[in-house]
Amino acid sequence: MNKLSDDKVSEKLKTLDGWTLEDESIQKEYELKNFTEALGFVTKVGVTAEKAAHHPDVLLHSWNKVKITVSTHDAGGITDKDFDLAGKIDEL
Repeated sequence: MNKLSDDKVSEKLKTLDGWTLEDESIQKEYELKNFTEALGFVTKVGVTAEKAAHHPDVLLHSWNKVKITVSTHDAGGITDKDFDLAGKIDEL
């Protein structure tokens, strides 16, 4: 999988709601109703990531916020695989 150009990353970010560029990754923070929903969301993200064989950084913080950070480490940045996973996470 090849790293995307900065222009392509910017173009693809416009197709996702709330995802932003951070260094060599894309990220989004989700705010859930409560801790239980946040923890359930983390589990769903984990199952989705495992099926995609692509594992994001997941941070559960405060009591109801989940921050997801995605990049393709072996490509040295952002690839189509990251955008595919971000789209699947948004569908949860």
